[in-house]
Amino acid sequence: MDENQIDMIQASFKKVAPISDVAAGIFYARLFEIAPEVKPMFKGDISEQGKKLMTTLGVVVNGLKDLDKIVPVAQQLAVKHIDYGVKAEHYAPVGEALIYTLDKGLGDDFTPELKAAWLEAYTILSGVMIDAAYSDKIATGAPANETTPAKPWWKFWA
Repeated sequence: MDENQIDMIQASFKKVAPISDVAAGIFYARLFEIAPEVKPMFKGDISEQGKKLMTTLGVVVNGLKDLDKIVPVAQQLAVKHIDYGVKAEHYAPVGEALIYTLDKGLGDDFTPELKAAWLEAYTILSGVMIDAAYSDKIATGAPANETTPAKPWWKFWA
């Protein structure tokens, strides 16, 4: 990612932050629509989970210019999510739900250029997270359905 893409992502997230509750609602509605199998992983209050999601996303977005600080946090988060039942293939619908949410939340401001920037950011981050959480399974020859997405997440709407 280049500096311009990071600036675009950060500026767009500032527009989403004031409607974070609505954005989180859109995100989870879309996620559960396209990946109903993940819904049982969310046992608590979904509005509280939405606040956590938006806070975490804000930290990541604000830290894009200093990846050395956010990558280790993202890696730890990915490893922690294994205990919740998260598998590598779940990153695809999460990415799709994120892009869908940004499209709905930003409307005409979600230009193709901005979408490409968000796609690149999510691709980098999800790749780091998948590698951190599942690299040992990949190295040991675990079945592909437990370690890697069958279809790259960005191809779901391409």
